[in-house]
Amino acid sequence: MKHITLTPLHHNNATNIAIGFKYDSSVKEYIREFPHVYWSKTHRTFYVAYTEKTLHLLFTYLRDKGYYVNYSAMTKQPKKAFKPAKKKPVKFNKKQLFNRLPKSHKILLNEYASFLRGKRLSEQTVSTYGYFILRFAYYHRLLAIDKWDNSCLDKFMSDVMYKENYSISSHRQCVSAIKYLTTFCDMDTFDASEFERPKRDKNLPKVISKEAVIRLIQVTKNLKHRVIISLLYSGGLRIGELLALHPRDINFERLQVFVRRGKGRKDRMVTLAEVLKPMLVNYIQTYRPNHFLIEGRDGGPYHASSVRHMLKRSCNMAHITPAISPHALRHSYATHMLENGVDLRHIQSLLGHTKPETTMIYTHVAKEDLMRISNPLDATVKGLKNYGYPDKKVTISGK
Repeated sequence: MKHITLTPLHHNNATNIAIGFKYDSSVKEYIREFPHVYWSKTHRTFYVAYTEKTLHLLFTYLRDKGYYVNYSAMTKQPKKAFKPAKKKPVKFNKKQLFNRLPKSHKILLNEYASFLRGKRLSEQTVSTYGYFILRFAYYHRLLAIDKWDNSCLDKFMSDVMYKENYSISSHRQCVSAIKYLTTFCDMDTFDASEFERPKRDKNLPKVISKEAVIRLIQVTKNLKHRVIISLLYSGGLRIGELLALHPRDINFERLQVFVRRGKGRKDRMVTLAEVLKPMLVNYIQTYRPNHFLIEGRDGGPYHASSVRHMLKRSCNMAHITPAISPHALRHSYATHMLENGVDLRHIQSLLGHTKPETTMIYTHVAKEDLMRISNPLDATVKGLKNYGYPDKKVTISGK
């Protein structure tokens, strides 16, 4: 039996888990497949950032391969000696997990994906739901499919979704994926129809000021990047909608952008800012996009991750902290229109919202009307000045 030793490693100002073993190429390759494993040249060891959950996941991962794992050194350390890394969900490699599944589970996953496509769900939704069911199938890979029941769902939710610190949004998506799975499997004891999704977080959208938007565009020197930021903001576009645009979707005469099959497979028209027209004409003449309006180097679609990295750099140059996401430009677009007096129904149509309640959230962040509301403390002091204290300065300092 091959032995693995886990010990504390202080590296990069944080406590990590050093993974020690007698050199073996198969052990080395297996360890490298664990998420977020790094090699330290200084300490000449593989390591991962320490959290209690990561320690548990790593121990389980190594034990599943049949290795003997000694982690006693980790348990002897005083709690204050640890500086845990920031918690985030551990992302596993889909291909690696799929390859380790038994044949029956692989067949089920492929048929499940076809089932979702038959429901006419988008490829993005098929991919997202497929990942959660892949994790579920891997978690229960030693259990025959006809033995699955609702207790399997409960264990998966507590041991994976909760312990791996998935967000409420991801948890909701996972429940939806499982509901489709139990419908597809059609087994009496395996039924998620009564499963409830956790309530959504009611976070206010992040927005930046109108002046910050202009500053953000001005500091971005690359023409393509400047067009991307301008279109995201001026059209209130989702990042997927922007990257799916074709040159023919821009109507310069009517100053409109045709958004094809946005969220919910809905087409819509948004306005094209008149001040953006010269920049966009210059961009098309310079880059000559063929299939997509915003193309990658190989002529294929531009990557969303590239947009996010570019926007982060521009935010740093524009001194916008913290850096915003592409979707925050959409939020800013809606908020600024509301502040400019545009009716909520028109904003709902331009954003492509199905329900007016979704658009209503911008009323909580629009500041123009809120600024007109008098604070009760100011109103009280002002009232005292007007009643009984006409010639005296009213303060709250006690003097």
